[in-house]
Amino acid sequence: MVWLKLAKTVVRLPLSALEMCSMDSLAEEDFRLLLDALTQCVLLHDARTKAIVWANRAACVALGFSVEELLPLKAHDMTRDDLKYRREIAVDAMDRSVANGPQAYEWCYRSRAGVDMLSEAIATYVPLRERAVVMVQFRDISAEEAMRQKLRSYEMRLREYMQDLGEGVAVITPRGKVAYLSESGRRVLGIAPDALLEKAALDYCMPVDRERLIAQLRGATKRRSTAAQRYRIVRRDGVERWLRITCRRVNIDDDLNGVLLHFRDISEEVATEEARRIEARMLEYAGRYNAMGEMATAIAHELSQPLAAVRNFVEGAIQRLSPLDATADAIWGLRAADRQAERAAHIIKSVREFVVKREPVETQADLRDVLAEVAYFIQLRARDVGVTVMIEQHDTPLPIRCERVLIGQVILNLAFNAVEALTDAKQAAGTVTLATSAHDGAAELHVIDNGPGVPAEALGRLFDGFSSSKAGGNGIGLSLCKNIVSRHDGRIWAQRSASGGLDCRFALPLLPCA
Repeated sequence: MVWLKLAKTVVRLPLSALEMCSMDSLAEEDFRLLLDALTQCVLLHDARTKAIVWANRAACVALGFSVEELLPLKAHDMTRDDLKYRREIAVDAMDRSVANGPQAYEWCYRSRAGVDMLSEAIATYVPLRERAVVMVQFRDISAEEAMRQKLRSYEMRLREYMQDLGEGVAVITPRGKVAYLSESGRRVLGIAPDALLEKAALDYCMPVDRERLIAQLRGATKRRSTAAQRYRIVRRDGVERWLRITCRRVNIDDDLNGVLLHFRDISEEVATEEARRIEARMLEYAGRYNAMGEMATAIAHELSQPLAAVRNFVEGAIQRLSPLDATADAIWGLRAADRQAERAAHIIKSVREFVVKREPVETQADLRDVLAEVAYFIQLRARDVGVTVMIEQHDTPLPIRCERVLIGQVILNLAFNAVEALTDAKQAAGTVTLATSAHDGAAELHVIDNGPGVPAEALGRLFDGFSSSKAGGNGIGLSLCKNIVSRHDGRIWAQRSASGGLDCRFALPLLPCA
């Protein structure tokens, strides 16, 4: 046994407590030096009264008291005035250490200077021969607690920020499982806050889009996010929605490894775009009807001639059928009537094909052919008002990809505007020239008139909505032209012609020659 004098009390420690020293005897001073060398703070309390009976050097330095000064101190002298650190809590931990072994708890010690020191304490019951003590080892965890508090604060802030986000955040593992899903992401996908993430990421995506999503995930890198792509998905509740997804690869200390997804519900945006497409189609359809209304007089005049001829030939054939030997003359008359009827049918068919409502289909076409198809209508309109139309076609094909009817409508609108401008200005020898050309990889169409033109300040906004060069015009026709050309990745503009009139042009990308 080793006898040790702690402060004014003599206690006897069993030799087993000092077996690590590999000594049969150890002087009291050596034992004191051994405990004082510990960086861990140690306080010995009487197991019954809980009074302090000894403290090592680390405890004295931390608390700012000597051993002699510590002995008479009570709990309220050494801790914060807080319900969380009242004396009963520490006493209870010491009492439980007697029956249940070492007890860990947090305690706030207050130094002589009044500095609070949050500590992690472990109370261990030690039954010495002379008296039973509770050894309390403690260490300052103020810095750790401050860091934990800061992390909790950051976590709460991040949670609050993400709570109101309309964008979902998810982490997809290399095996395609959802390792993390933000609360906003759960709302987007229709998943309850406490529901398990049972489905794989691809299970939410429509089958037709899965290969494309896989390609996007595989193409993710750490440097930058992938380009945003749209996908149609089915939520947990069975509702179909549209998502815009970007992603990049993440690998943080092997704790977070996979692809980080940012996704947003764009269903309303897609619906708005679809509504605009439908509205544009209806506007184009209405524009074609408007163009046909303007041509109605000329078409009626053109149809009246072949129909009148049909009637004359039929009446003549009837008269010639009276004599039995007049069969040849009758056949000639009927055939002539048939040709005139065919001519009338051709006119009606041309009008119907132009005005009929159809789904837009882009095909390869020669811009020269598109001009040739509508030139007939332009010439009809111009001839009735005494305007000359000249066609100047490019020498070589001008292959483009377009919706033929819509590009034809643009040519008609521009040409009709030119004819009207010459008519309103009472221009003598009015001429409209329609020309095709190639320039800088684009096929161009020019509509040039020798009229009075428009003011210079109006040229830049001629194709904007509600801008018109005609008295009483609303500008919808020219705005529609700009809309159609823009949809074909082209551009449209106006400038003064060499004769002082207006030169309206549009350019569409040329296709590579076969």
